[in-house]
Amino acid sequence: MADFQIYQSYQRLLKNEDLSTPLAAILALTEMMKQSNAGTMFELLNELKGNAEALSRHSSNPIGLNAGCELFIEFITLFPHDAASFSELKTELIRQGQQYAGQALAYRAKIAELAFDFIKDDSILTHSYSRVVLQTLLMAHKRKRISVFVTEARPRGMGIKTAEMLMAAGIPCTVVLDSAVAYAIDKVDFVLMGSEAVVESGGLVNAVGSNQIAIIAKAANKPFYALAESYKFHRMFPLSQYDLPSHNPGVLSFPQTPSARAHPASSGLSSESSSILSDNGSPIKITQEDIARNNPDVDYTRPDLISLVFSDVGSLTPEGVSQYLVGMFAG
Repeated sequence: MADFQIYQSYQRLLKNEDLSTPLAAILALTEMMKQSNAGTMFELLNELKGNAEALSRHSSNPIGLNAGCELFIEFITLFPHDAASFSELKTELIRQGQQYAGQALAYRAKIAELAFDFIKDDSILTHSYSRVVLQTLLMAHKRKRISVFVTEARPRGMGIKTAEMLMAAGIPCTVVLDSAVAYAIDKVDFVLMGSEAVVESGGLVNAVGSNQIAIIAKAANKPFYALAESYKFHRMFPLSQYDLPSHNPGVLSFPQTPSARAHPASSGLSSESSSILSDNGSPIKITQEDIARNNPDVDYTRPDLISLVFSDVGSLTPEGVSQYLVGMFAG
């Protein structure tokens, strides 16, 4: 186990475009089990928990992978067996983990079928990039007339990737500035959102900006639907944005910079020659990279803002998600 690098294995698995972070985490843990020298279930569980913690430490946004690790470790803990030896049991656990990850790839198609019944000839707003949302929209396009507004989704700009893929499939699509969602919402019939995790409160963790879209949709009386595979259900109960494990004190902080002054030669109205200098004479310039570093990647959307969660286990209200999670982890 000393030479097994769990995070490198996880990163390698993520290169597969079909694998989301929870499934990549599950498969990384199954690879760890192959390398493990554990001789008892107690030792194996300790190794699994230690490697799950290592994955979380190395990731700036561990929410999705934590959901996968949590699910897999709970499965290992409660797995019923009649194996004659621990070695035989470990082989079966590895097989079960790999089999689950393979079967879970079909969950998106199941969710798409479920959400399809709620889609008419509509205009839809979506945010950032989500494999399950993309699959749902592509399915709807084959049988219905839809048009899609996609937010730009800064700082990563993943909404542009979504828009390009939708347009390549022939779906009428336009990219909306994140700051223009309230302007565009009256043209929209409902919001269709992906997820990084659905938490125990029934709330949603997703790309930053999701929360403000939900607030705007609620104010405009537009349904807000979330799509989430059940392996993204996470036993976490955030009360605010700052309870997310991806939050750090550096987010939205005020950097220590020298006070600025306008260059005397640029005191006219022309902006072309103007520059801002600090007291020591060095220019001050804020880049998009600076802004991205000082902002969160994900945010939390409260359950009261969510109309329904479509999952492979059914169409659930936020309260239904809470009940399902309690049952799943109660054994």
